[in-house]
Amino acid sequence: MPDISGPADTSRRRLAAVDALRGLVIVLMALDHARDFFHAGAMTGSPTDLTQTTAAVFLTRWVTHLCAPTFAGLAGLGAWLRLQRPGESRASVARVLELTVIRLAMNATWSPAHPLLLLVLWMLGLSMIVLAALLWVPTRLLLAASVAVIAAHHGLDRVAAADLGPWAGLWRVLHEPGVVTVRGVVAVVGYPLIPWVAVMSAGFAIGPWFTLPADARRRRLFGVGLALCVGFVVLRWANGYGDPAPWAPQASGVFTGLSFLNTTKYPPSLAFLMMTLGPALLLLGWMERRGWQPGHPLVVLGRVPLFFYVSHFVVLHAMAAGLALAVYGGAASAVLRMPVPSMGGPAAAFPPGFGYPLWVTYVAWVVVLILLWPACQWVAGARARRGGAGAFRPGGARRGAPASP
Repeated sequence: MPDISGPADTSRRRLAAVDALRGLVIVLMALDHARDFFHAGAMTGSPTDLTQTTAAVFLTRWVTHLCAPTFAGLAGLGAWLRLQRPGESRASVARVLELTVIRLAMNATWSPAHPLLLLVLWMLGLSMIVLAALLWVPTRLLLAASVAVIAAHHGLDRVAAADLGPWAGLWRVLHEPGVVTVRGVVAVVGYPLIPWVAVMSAGFAIGPWFTLPADARRRRLFGVGLALCVGFVVLRWANGYGDPAPWAPQASGVFTGLSFLNTTKYPPSLAFLMMTLGPALLLLGWMERRGWQPGHPLVVLGRVPLFFYVSHFVVLHAMAAGLALAVYGGAASAVLRMPVPSMGGPAAAFPPGFGYPLWVTYVAWVVVLILLWPACQWVAGARARRGGAGAFRPGGARRGAPASP
C-alpha cells in the first residue's frame, strides 16, 4: 500500500495510468470494507458461500478481488520506478501499521482480547522487505522465478501446519492462512507471504517494460493481460490443477457461473491470480491510452493510498457506530468498544440480526468517498508541491536504468 511509485514524466515524476489504476482499486477496496462494516450478511457468513449468498452480494465481493493482487503488483512496479530516480539506491522502505493505527480504526480498541488481523499492510510491508533482498536479481530471472512460484506454489498445499508442531506458526505466515498464538496473543494471518511476495516481485520485474515506447508497452500489457484471462478460463474449465476448490454445476445457470468465478484467495490460487492480474494488466494498458489530468479523482486517490487506507477505516467505523446507535440504540453500544462481528467481535454482544441490507453498503461506500475526497485532494496537492522533477521518461530508459527484457 505505501505509495512509492516513480515519475510519470519530466515534470510530475508520475506514471498517471499507474496512479489511476491504483485509485480504481482503492475505490473498490472501500466498497469491500463498507460491506464489512454495514452488511448484515457479513456479520454471519461469507459472501462467496454459494449456499447462503445472493448474486448481488457475491459480485459485490468478487469485483473487489482485484484489489490485493493489483496493490501487490503495483507496489513492486512502484519500487522499480522509484529506483529510476536520480540518486535512488537499491533500498526499500516498508511500513507495517496493522498492529497499531489500523487495529484501533477497525476495532475501536487495542485490547488483546480480540484477534490481531494481519492483512494487507502486513503482507505488503513484509513483502517489501523480502523484495529489498531480491532487487539485485536480474529482472528477467526474477520475472521467471516469480511466475514459477505463482504457478507452482500449490505443490506446498500438501504440507499442513498442523503437522509441523512448533513450526506451525511460521508455516501459517509463509503459506497456510490461519491462527497464530504468540505469548497468549491471538493473530489471524490472512495473507501468507509466499505467493504474495511472488506477485510483488513480478510487478517489480516488469518495470523495464516502462522503458519501451508507449505503443510497444501497451501491446505487451494487452497481450499478457489477455493471455492471463484466456488462461484462467481454460485452467478453470479443466477443473483440475490451479485451485483447491473446484467449480460445480449449481441449481441455476447464474450460480453455476458464480461457482466458476469462486476461486480461492487465502492463499491466492493460480486461478485467482490469473483471474485478477489479467484484467489489471488490461486496465493498465487501456488507462495508458487516456490523457489523465493531475486532478482526476482516480489519479488523486492513487497518489495517496496509505492516507486513504488509514482514514477510510476511521470514517467507516464512525459511520457504522453512528448508524448502529441510531437504529438499535444502547443495545448496539458494543460497536464503540469492540469490532463488529464481521471483523471478529462476538455476535452475542450485538443485537440479533445486526446489520443492514446491501443497499446501505453502497450508500456508505459513496458517502465515505465523498467525505474523504477533500482531504485526499489536499494531501495529494501537498505531496506534489514537495516533489521535484524526475529524469525518468516512460518512452526510454534514463542513463543507468536496467535494460528492457
